Amino acid sequence: MSKLVAVILSGCGDYDGSEIHEATAVLYSISKLGYTYKCFAPLTKLDTVNHVTGKKDNTKRSVLEESARISRGEISPLRDLDTSKFSAVVLPGGFGVAKNLSDFAFKGSEMSINPTLETKLTEFKNKNKPIGACSIAAPIISKVIPKCKITMGNDRNVSSSITKLGGINESKLETEICVDIENKFVTTPSYLLCQRIDQVFDAVDNMVKKVLELSKK
Repeated sequence: MSKLVAVILSGCGDYDGSEIHEATAVLYSISKLGYTYKCFAPLTKLDTVNHVTGKKDNTKRSVLEESARISRGEISPLRDLDTSKFSAVVLPGGFGVAKNLSDFAFKGSEMSINPTLETKLTEFKNKNKPIGACSIAAPIISKVIPKCKITMGNDRNVSSSITKLGGINESKLETEICVDIENKFVTTPSYLLCQRIDQVFDAVDNMVKKVLELSKK
């Protein structure tokens, strides 16, 4: 069994890329549990946001290059991800998921997904390999595989949006996880509900542990 886990990043920073605390927690948990991770990101451009003011600064940057800030330079283009070599895949949250990996931030339930990402996630699913996701990354799974169970917390409006995507939102608290055994999907609300960084690390650790457990079955 391979002990490699793919981690798909979407930039660097909650407003325009991967949520750094969630991404770091994912990498930490994978390593702590004795697995090795490899990071991937698409070769696309993003509009950056000033994280002090929360306003766009209209600077075009590479999603791959921004993501490399989190992975300390060790990263590959998403198109090069060979799903046959990995036990599982995990997607940290952050608005980059909704802006750079999809257009969920702009189109909601009518969103489309980066075609390469959709292909890779479908391959993981077809090979019966688990997929994990934090916070706002969860709807991506619903779009790729309809009728699956995920969690984005306990908000009714959120549940409605997931239903429109063809999925089922299971109400969960901050550090809890939703496990779709049939599809091998594991999701956690994480920063959608968490108020402290220690809660985020607990939530992500719970998710990663279950993903790796499912990768052995």
